[in-house]
Amino acid sequence: MMSIFRRLMPREDKFFEMFSTHSRTVVAAAHALDELLKGNDVEKNCKRIVVLESEADDVTREVLLAVRRSFITPFDRGDIKDLIQSMDDAIDMMHKTVKTIRLFEQSSFDPLMQQMGGEIVKAAKLVAEAIPLLNRVGANAQRLSAIAEEVTRVEGRSDELYDQGLKELFLHHGAAGNAMAYLIGSEIYAELEKVVDRFEDVANEISGILIENV
Repeated sequence: MMSIFRRLMPREDKFFEMFSTHSRTVVAAAHALDELLKGNDVEKNCKRIVVLESEADDVTREVLLAVRRSFITPFDRGDIKDLIQSMDDAIDMMHKTVKTIRLFEQSSFDPLMQQMGGEIVKAAKLVAEAIPLLNRVGANAQRLSAIAEEVTRVEGRSDELYDQGLKELFLHHGAAGNAMAYLIGSEIYAELEKVVDRFEDVANEISGILIENV
């Protein structure tokens, strides 16, 4: 009965505008991360990610405030909070990666790290495609489900790159006794892998919304 009541009442569709703004910010950060991993304007792109992460935090706060103030929300309040926070976790993890890169003054990156950067862009774009579709969950259920599955596949490919990257690090640095290079490289690989994990969390939230609203 409550679900029928919610559908009949006017909704606060401003949530989708805020979600879309956040997702575009995340995509921009993913592109900046991809570029810096290619060695292009590393410090400039680090700064860009820091700025974008701050902008994303602002949007997240707006969403959480709107949840408290809105009488009718497009779907469950808890789902709204979990969705925006999982999206924000992805860009937060990019920011953490930047902190590590700056801490250890890295300016060049392994080819497999660069490939992981490409996977992060794919995941970000998939999420950005999914977000506007949530405005009509029922009509877009099939595509939303397909996007969630594709994000999971991206995460699987990233796991493989992560494992392969650690192996390459050991072969090049571990066996040569360069422990610091191995530790720095493994930390960057781990953080890149966590970025993609956070996108999988977003996909899981989308799947949960589908289950509850279709």
